Amino acid sequence: MHFPRLPDWLVYLAVVLALLVAAIGRQERSNAPPAPPPMPADDSLPLGPASPFDPQVIVRTPPAAGPGAGTAFSLADSGVWMTARHVVEGCGKLAIVVAPGRGLSATARIDPHSEAAVLITQGGSPALPLASGRALTRGARAFHPGFPQGQPGEVASRLIGRESLVTSGRGLRGEPVLGWAQVGRTSGLSGDLSGLSGAPALDGEGRVVGVTIAQAPRRGRIYTTTPAAVRAAIVAAGAHAAPDPAGRIITTDNYGRVADDLRRSLSVAQVVCVAR
Repeated sequence: MHFPRLPDWLVYLAVVLALLVAAIGRQERSNAPPAPPPMPADDSLPLGPASPFDPQVIVRTPPAAGPGAGTAFSLADSGVWMTARHVVEGCGKLAIVVAPGRGLSATARIDPHSEAAVLITQGGSPALPLASGRALTRGARAFHPGFPQGQPGEVASRLIGRESLVTSGRGLRGEPVLGWAQVGRTSGLSGDLSGLSGAPALDGEGRVVGVTIAQAPRRGRIYTTTPAAVRAAIVAAGAHAAPDPAGRIITTDNYGRVADDLRRSLSVAQVVCVAR
């Protein structure tokens, strides 16, 4: 079928009309209300309650294979300490190291529902204060003084969020934990952080917000218990923390010096499994 050729002037008119419509459309859109402000970033937002939808982190605990060591910290100068459960579980004889070659015999009280464990000794050291009940916020700093690789050292971290801990080998499932990104280390400290397990996670006021329980070296992550888990483990052990001792302000500039002071006072000490 043959269609008649349109006159040039009609083609030009169609083009002009199309451009006019497009221009009107752009003008209408330019008068539209402004876009809503962007959603705030995760940093500085308070963490919500634990949820079944929290991402999972899987920690594989190897079977006990002889004496080992970790970190513990004082909750009361009467002789109440806290560490990570896997540091002391299955150990027949424990000691808090108070000087080279000298230890203070300790007894572990383990809550099977928690990754934190309480130690009891005859006599103790100046206590660290527990954090208040106010909510943690994403991006908050924490400081982990202890004995990584069996030597004095510390790590600084930033809170990423809440996760759910899955521990293989002993049936523990779904304990809420906090995930932290490493942002600083003791000068010269490289590799994994074995021996830091049980160290306190301290906020900027020097208060305990969790117990260091696991790491993911390739991701640069540290995992701690929640503040609620710390308090629950104390209650389950039938122990009592010191009544709100004073903390010390900690920053990214002074956390190495503060950590050294805590180790010298034995508020943070090495815990050793002498025999299984």
